[in-house]
Amino acid sequence: MKIHIDTQIDQNEIEVIIRCKEANEEVKRIQDLLELFNKKLKGIKDQQIYILDVIQILYIDTVDKRTFLYTAGDIYESNLKLYELEELLETSNFFRAGKSIIINFSHIKRIKPDFGGRLEVTISNEEKLYVSRQYAIHIKERLGKI
Repeated sequence: MKIHIDTQIDQNEIEVIIRCKEANEEVKRIQDLLELFNKKLKGIKDQQIYILDVIQILYIDTVDKRTFLYTAGDIYESNLKLYELEELLETSNFFRAGKSIIINFSHIKRIKPDFGGRLEVTISNEEKLYVSRQYAIHIKERLGKI
């Protein structure tokens, strides 16, 4: 893969052009990652609304029917349900890891097998999360593509 940066004084916004022989899985993944930079989510903390870059979010979890967005330094509440966030982020680097959790694949540092077919995932802030046996197959498939 070659990367070229062409700066132009009259260019008002960033334009990314992908030239390829065919639009295969790798090209689609590059496109998804680029689109991730433009995605934002609303998070609520201390009765204030924050606009979060999706790429900052480590994982999303539900507790007592409330949905939370976890970043490296803060926790924000979301008005959206977990399944709604999953739909919004389906083309992003996020994946369902259990009934109540979605993890940002980009922030995974280590993966270790756990009891009963589960996986223990260590993310960039050294927090350990678990991928249930039911969802472990998706992460294994994803690892096969790396």
